[in-house]
Amino acid sequence: MEKEKKGFTPQKIRGKKKNKSPISRTKNAGFTLWFTGLPSSGKSTISDNLAVELKKCGLTIEQLDGDIVRQTICKDLGFSTEDRQKNIERITFIAKLLTRSGVSVLTSFVSPYRIVRKNARKEIGNFIEVYVKCPIKECIRRDPKGNYKKALAGKIPNFTGVSDPYEKPENPEIIVETNKKNVEQCVSQIIKYLKKSGYLN
Repeated sequence: MEKEKKGFTPQKIRGKKKNKSPISRTKNAGFTLWFTGLPSSGKSTISDNLAVELKKCGLTIEQLDGDIVRQTICKDLGFSTEDRQKNIERITFIAKLLTRSGVSVLTSFVSPYRIVRKNARKEIGNFIEVYVKCPIKECIRRDPKGNYKKALAGKIPNFTGVSDPYEKPENPEIIVETNKKNVEQCVSQIIKYLKKSGYLN
């Protein structure tokens, strides 16, 4: 019987393996993997699992996650268009400083507006946009907090995918389709890109 593969259970983190990964870092420069997609598309789940693998390679990893950031440095912001932009501007600044210091940064934010992501790319430099693609029906099914249900009932205003638009990336470096691939496959796809781009070998 085929071994069951990992699905997109929210915040599911892969355990560490005993065998050391043959992948290693080839560049001293840091980079930012910018995960963008609808709420509950799988951004944080992929980021968490990828971080485990990259740390095995000896990379210095920092993760910036939307939920955590909103509870700390951006707790004064709401979800209006202006506040969303301010939220990403702050994250961009942090990611830029970390990247320039040789850190590999994994950011997980809906970041729904193209212009904001374009500005982040320009500011950060070594910027890899990862579009976490997933149909909204599947995102609604997965939603651990029930926010889609609340938004559809009019209880949450300006909710991306319901009452506020999500502008899909036009030319992302990576597209992972989480309704078609499991977590391991998505992580593997990203690692292959990093190897091809010279960040890992």
